[in-house]
Amino acid sequence: MALVAGLSVVLTLVGSPTPLLFGGLLGGLVFALGTPREVAVPRWSFTTGQAIIGATIGSMVAWGTLVDLGADWPAVVLISVATLVLSVIAGQALRLHRGVSAVTASFSTVAGGASGMTAIAQDMGADDRVVTVVQYLRVLIILLAMPTVASTVFDAEAGSGSGSADPGTTLAAVSFSVVAVVAGVVAGRLLHLPSPALLGALLVAAGLAALPAFDDVVVPTWIQGVGYVLIGVQVGLRFTARSLRMIGRVLPTAVLVIAVIVAGSAACGVLLAQLTGVSRLDAYLATTPGGLYAVLATSADTGGNVTFVTAAQLIRLLLVLLAAPLIASWLTGRRR
Repeated sequence: MALVAGLSVVLTLVGSPTPLLFGGLLGGLVFALGTPREVAVPRWSFTTGQAIIGATIGSMVAWGTLVDLGADWPAVVLISVATLVLSVIAGQALRLHRGVSAVTASFSTVAGGASGMTAIAQDMGADDRVVTVVQYLRVLIILLAMPTVASTVFDAEAGSGSGSADPGTTLAAVSFSVVAVVAGVVAGRLLHLPSPALLGALLVAAGLAALPAFDDVVVPTWIQGVGYVLIGVQVGLRFTARSLRMIGRVLPTAVLVIAVIVAGSAACGVLLAQLTGVSRLDAYLATTPGGLYAVLATSADTGGNVTFVTAAQLIRLLLVLLAAPLIASWLTGRRR
């Protein structure tokens, strides 16, 4: 706990993406490598972490925003599917490295939903250690490149938008989170969903988000942090010296694959702009394969079409999470 807390604080101060997830991961990793003791995190804690991540994603579904797409729906869905297929195909290059399965390769590079992929990787038969490292490597590359691309390629000016306010923690937000997590775990198991905690909580949260009582309510940041820490520690404690060496060998290939995915997604953005008539900056942000919160913040800060960008990103995120079990089942079936 001391390692996790200390590393999370440091990562927060340096502006790391998802610092609590990485704080938990690195804390667990350092402990696992620094002591011969084996510590097993209780299963319920991992389930809780998955459910919180699912509720967080589900709370972001703004039905009004999705409806506002109007006639652009077919184009957005088509481009979302194209970026998903591109990322899965490109990710198969990771299989050149021994020990990386087809499912692990796909989940490591699938465009968008880094926290969701990390949370369900183990359930779907993927190596969650590789998935976590490669997914967040992509997010980090995107976060570093986005401001430069927006300003140099699209001549976007920061501060030209209105931004967005932090809803903070309210009784409604806490109630929303508790109901989504508890009911989501129960519903996921009753419906026999793959990764029932995450997908069940996602569906319940999305349903609650449509009710007037929970309009504009999201999972509070501190509750999200609990989920990230629980997932991170679970993954971190499973690292070994051997797994670290294997991941180190994979990273150069992963960087090349990520570059292909980012470039391919940008090309899809150009096509999306032509099909819908939105600006190329909005289309670029709508198809950026990761860094959702940073994408929305950039759109708001540059005065872009936040509604369009949000809807397109959410559609791809939902497609990724709903398609993940099908992708895993298909790839596992082919291997057999």
